[in-house]
Amino acid sequence: MDVLRPPLININGKIYRRNIVKEENYEEEDFSYMGPSESEDLAEGETCDSHFIEQTDKGYRCAIDVPSVLYKYIIGKKGETRRRLESDTKASISIPKQGIEGQIVITAAQRAAVSSAVTRVEVLVESFRKKQPFTHFLSLPLNDSKVQEGFQRFKDEVLQQCSQDHGVEESIFQNPAKLHLTIGTLALLNDTEVRKACEHLQECQTFIRDITEGKSLQLEVTGIEYMNDDPSMVDVLYAKVNVKDGSDKLQMIADRLVEHFVSVGLMVREWDRVKLHGTVMNTLFRKDSSVEDRGGAGKQATGEREAFDARNILKKFGNYSFGELELNTVQLSQRYSTDCTGYYSSAGSISFS
Repeated sequence: MDVLRPPLININGKIYRRNIVKEENYEEEDFSYMGPSESEDLAEGETCDSHFIEQTDKGYRCAIDVPSVLYKYIIGKKGETRRRLESDTKASISIPKQGIEGQIVITAAQRAAVSSAVTRVEVLVESFRKKQPFTHFLSLPLNDSKVQEGFQRFKDEVLQQCSQDHGVEESIFQNPAKLHLTIGTLALLNDTEVRKACEHLQECQTFIRDITEGKSLQLEVTGIEYMNDDPSMVDVLYAKVNVKDGSDKLQMIADRLVEHFVSVGLMVREWDRVKLHGTVMNTLFRKDSSVEDRGGAGKQATGEREAFDARNILKKFGNYSFGELELNTVQLSQRYSTDCTGYYSSAGSISFS
């Protein structure tokens, strides 16, 4: 990290510098805050705009919602982080017991002390939230029965004609019932955050229906492509998905969804535009069939991936038609889950029509 260009953290529209002395030794159960005070970026006496600080008989108080999975980062090893925060800000920080969802309550004799402590806690929370694995993702189901049948034929023919190629085996094929497009991933750390994400998804229904003119989209799934630069060493092979009328409505929907969820702090933007692809083969499936097709390693370390030679597959099936489908929904899908249809369990959804 360039010490002259420290990472910036956006908290409720304010930008804070995150100054780090040492980070590589952070462990989930062995963490203590070692950097200088983030509150130095606040003007003295600046109030906390994002939370209500109430005056009490003993001074001032502010309660903030923090998922219980993040408590340990505020507490630190043997309570070191909390003691440091309390010493630096002259505030008292009360944290619920581990595993119990509730509010972290910050009290002090001075309003500025409460404001400073709130900001320090938020910086820690936002920093370590980014390290959490994603729990949900916005998906567009491609598991129409006709597409599933086309995928199964593709799988059978590839195994029949290309199984002699390095790394090509049955285990790296997608589960046909879970064929989908991933729009973006979210780390939703408690039920409250899941409900919040569902509410924001509902807010997107209006602009989606404006784009689709209140109709479902007719899609065609035709052709395959690979993610990296070397077709002889491929980790992900995906099917290309397009709107039959040639419009960019699907791309517009995907980009607007990401824009909305990024703006409310529930998603991190990874690309300028969403790459529309339906994974059909992924080397992460080789040892863990439940992993999703994001770039992350899931339950398996990326270094353990064994790439496959896709040159013959691309040559023989480059323009393969998996079929057509009518798309009418966006779902907030739960990672590592399965519903009664074989698709991912849905925490919420909206329709195009």
